[in-house]
Amino acid sequence: MQARRPPAVDTDGQIATHPPIQLGRNNIRPFGLDIHGPVFIVSSLTAIAFVAGALLFRDTAAGLFDALYAWLTSTFDWVFMAAANVLLLFCLVLLPSRLGRIRLGGPDARPEYSNWSWFAMLFAAGIGIGLLFFGVAEPMSHFRNPPLGMAPAEDLAVAGTLYHWGLHGWAIYAVAALALAFAAYNLRLPMSFRSAFHPVAGDRVWGRLGHLVDIFAVFATVFGLATSLGLGVEQMAAGLDHLFGIPATNPTAVALIAVITAVTLASVILGMDRGVKRLSQANMTIALALLAFVLATGPTLEVLAGAARSLGRYVAAIGPLSSPAGREDLHFLHGWTIFYWAWWLSWAPCVGMFIARISRGRTVRGLVGGMLVIPLLLETVWFSAFGGTGLSLHRAGATGMMDAVQAGRPELALFRMLELLPLADITSFVAIVLLIVFFVTSSDSGTLVIDAITAGGKLDAPVVQRIFWCSFVGIVAITLLVSGGLVALQTAALTTGFPIALLLIALCYSMWKGLRAARAE
Repeated sequence: MQARRPPAVDTDGQIATHPPIQLGRNNIRPFGLDIHGPVFIVSSLTAIAFVAGALLFRDTAAGLFDALYAWLTSTFDWVFMAAANVLLLFCLVLLPSRLGRIRLGGPDARPEYSNWSWFAMLFAAGIGIGLLFFGVAEPMSHFRNPPLGMAPAEDLAVAGTLYHWGLHGWAIYAVAALALAFAAYNLRLPMSFRSAFHPVAGDRVWGRLGHLVDIFAVFATVFGLATSLGLGVEQMAAGLDHLFGIPATNPTAVALIAVITAVTLASVILGMDRGVKRLSQANMTIALALLAFVLATGPTLEVLAGAARSLGRYVAAIGPLSSPAGREDLHFLHGWTIFYWAWWLSWAPCVGMFIARISRGRTVRGLVGGMLVIPLLLETVWFSAFGGTGLSLHRAGATGMMDAVQAGRPELALFRMLELLPLADITSFVAIVLLIVFFVTSSDSGTLVIDAITAGGKLDAPVVQRIFWCSFVGIVAITLLVSGGLVALQTAALTTGFPIALLLIALCYSMWKGLRAARAE
């Protein structure tokens, strides 16, 4: 497919007055659809084949998930570690450089969303469900099995959690978001993952190379979403069992996914401003209210002091934790870190494109700095409040939370902690509602991204296409849950995160080259 070269830009990244490239101009339109043939057809048919195979050969699929998970974590742990480190270093180099002053959309562009709305959507799309699922369980696990072979300590347990939710993860998102925003708003290329590679690959991105990049991005988004949704549904089912005695079985999980996918469809139809934006703001309001409640009713002063210590411990330990060499804490390295990096990587195309869509008018420095610093500070308070309160109650003799973690039921830890605080039934119900709203916003934003990629970068494709992908993500989540459970979810993230790790490393070079050209024009 031939296409015009991208427009020139001046020293501040100002868009030149050339018409934009239209990747989707040669889309096919069967049955009222508007799809980019190679990407949509290959992605959808391959994903359908996966679902059919996993459901028809469930026992074989479960064994395959187990074997693949063990092989990926033991053989390619260094790839995931190296990718996360390189992406963080790239962001840290970019922040103080002169390239940080380039504004996405040109010097006259201004942000379309307020800082509050921007951060709410960023946070809800990026990590919402994980904060609730792991808020109590992960510090408990790291207290029981400390990283780096160190002695158990509460601040170390929270610091180990911050390592997985802090700078490295958000740097992965920031690289993807910045590259896509620069390509779309400054180079006037389609909002598609392939466009970010144009500074280094040129017009080859409109051919088979670009098709392959976009197909990987679709797979990563579908299975990354399914992983998060599967974890969220497991915790919702555990909460319903805890509150109302509804058994946390596979039929319950399937019913939850079906119901919430239907709610997500309504949000998808409403679009960005009326759907995702409002739900994200509701997310943040409810989440901050729950955080304030835990802080107020738990050991407040102890938690706040522990937050400062944990942040310091995290900064001090980030170097040793980032190296896979000579590690004996393989439970922490393989069971947690490698899975997390793969999970962040598999989400990168989805969250990156979503954040790019809402970041026009922000500077390179504002985007990267905002994505690294603000989430880390909020997460420090969050994990210190939930994890610190849980560890304090454990130290006082409460055994339910640690028992849940040891029994392989981490989704129960949050509810076991809330039942020891006042208004337990109310706060547990609020947590379930929050999980549902996070579920909807994650699925909604992911659906918009998948639809844009498979429509050739178009942001106004027919609604029926969004409905297809929204429904399909729910089906994939159901398939993974019934065919392999938690291991299947983890394996899906690892498998799709691996090629994205390689693509994002290449993307750093492409973006650096594009930003320098924008500065020098």
